[in-house]
Amino acid sequence: MTTLTSNPVAPLLERLFDAAAATSPWNAPAAAGLSADDVNALMHSKTGYRELYGHLKDFALPVSRETGTLLYMLARSMRAATIVEFGTSFGISTLHLAAALRDNGGGRLITTEFEPTKAVQAQANLAAGGLADLVELRIGDALQTLATDLPDTIDLLLLDGAKALYPEILALVESRLRPGALIVADNADYCPEYLARVRLRDGGYLSLPFDDDVEVSLRLA
Repeated sequence: MTTLTSNPVAPLLERLFDAAAATSPWNAPAAAGLSADDVNALMHSKTGYRELYGHLKDFALPVSRETGTLLYMLARSMRAATIVEFGTSFGISTLHLAAALRDNGGGRLITTEFEPTKAVQAQANLAAGGLADLVELRIGDALQTLATDLPDTIDLLLLDGAKALYPEILALVESRLRPGALIVADNADYCPEYLARVRLRDGGYLSLPFDDDVEVSLRLA
């Protein structure tokens, strides 16, 4: 058995995934007036993301079950000890990564969330999963919260916040990514600029899409 597949983490994740699936953010009154074009424009905007995430602050917006399992597998297989996550939300992806750290023998996971109410919920979920001791949750704009006090080397970076900020978040932590570090970017298709960066020939990464909406990149140097 692993931390991911045993109590208390496994039933907690099942409840969280079920709760997220039972609610649609696009049916909420705050978001009901947004057209598909509005959402697309806000997702691509480096300034409009604040408006969009304000509409969605009460919703989990989690990674898929498959992506969660992928995160655990990648972190375990590379024996990750230092992980940075952009976009905590309710902590579903954080639980997967922290479970991997626990099974790797420990480590440090720095995660950052823009919306304070989501951070409170995430902290409660991490405590319920018995993993809070492995996680440092920073609240605020990630361009500020990840600008200082990072580990000297980072093994794995998860990008799952405002998509338009992916290139800027990568730039903040890039110097700390060790050779062989992995970057997992959820919904990376919303940020062509990011995809162009990690797929650039001789740009320092080997990168490919996983499933329909996740980009996995390997830091080469």
